[in-house]
Amino acid sequence: MPPPFIHPKAIVEGEHIGQDSRVWAFAHILPNAKIGSGCNICDGVFIENDVVVGDRVTIKCGVQLWDGIRLANDVFVGPNATFTNDPFPRSGDQPEKFAITTIEAGASIGANATILPGINVGPGAMIGAGAVVTSDVPPRAIVVGNPGRIVGYAQTPVAESPSEQAPTATQPQSTRVPGVVVHELPSFRDLRGSLTAAEFNTDLPFVPRRSFMIYGVPGKEIRGEHAHRECSQFIICVHGSVHVVVDDGHASEEHVLDSASTGLLVPPMVWATEYRYTPDAVLLVFASHEYDPDDYIRQYDEFLKLVK
Repeated sequence: MPPPFIHPKAIVEGEHIGQDSRVWAFAHILPNAKIGSGCNICDGVFIENDVVVGDRVTIKCGVQLWDGIRLANDVFVGPNATFTNDPFPRSGDQPEKFAITTIEAGASIGANATILPGINVGPGAMIGAGAVVTSDVPPRAIVVGNPGRIVGYAQTPVAESPSEQAPTATQPQSTRVPGVVVHELPSFRDLRGSLTAAEFNTDLPFVPRRSFMIYGVPGKEIRGEHAHRECSQFIICVHGSVHVVVDDGHASEEHVLDSASTGLLVPPMVWATEYRYTPDAVLLVFASHEYDPDDYIRQYDEFLKLVK
């Protein structure tokens, strides 16, 4: 692998530049910054001392990386994206330690986006141009706007909506994620309204040991973001609608639950995230096990290690 290329008009004060990295004109890198291999540091980039940049990272023109910024492998940072490291900055009043902001592997930051201090942007996430990110971003989430909100998930196709409700239940439908199954429960409608019924021993995929409801969720918030080691869940949106993203570490798919007769089976070792709640959404969840905090996997990187 060839040595790093340093443009004659760049200022590189340290020696921590990986092989095959390129540093272009008017970039300025302070002595203790660590830059991985295969990186592309474009014109006019400034990098402070307490900064770690992984391998194959692209940093476009006009970006400043301040103390406390961490970019993992394969991150893309668009032109003039802004990172911050002090939530309460005052001239001449420097904190003892700056907030750590981490952009995880494969994530992309769009042009002119602003990342507030101490934020964690998950692997594969995409931050839209001009977005203002005020809180942590889940893996693969697509964030736009000010303040930033999740509008989708990268590399996650949206499943087709179930067919019109039938008088009797249809056969369960498999999905792109093995073990995740869409069930249509028996539903009946007449002039008096609609009724959906389910026999625990026959119509549900398991006999529930616990149930809970989620409601009153602001549309910009997300729920879930975890997997279970042993517990299965059967999710029904009994009012309004909600989007559910399921991911087994290899394949992912997004489902829109908007019918009280449609249930989604989420088996153990599948990461599930619920978002885009309508204001009137009510989510009913049946669980195959009693509550056990040790059954939850709440860190995505830990989940990936377990499934792989």
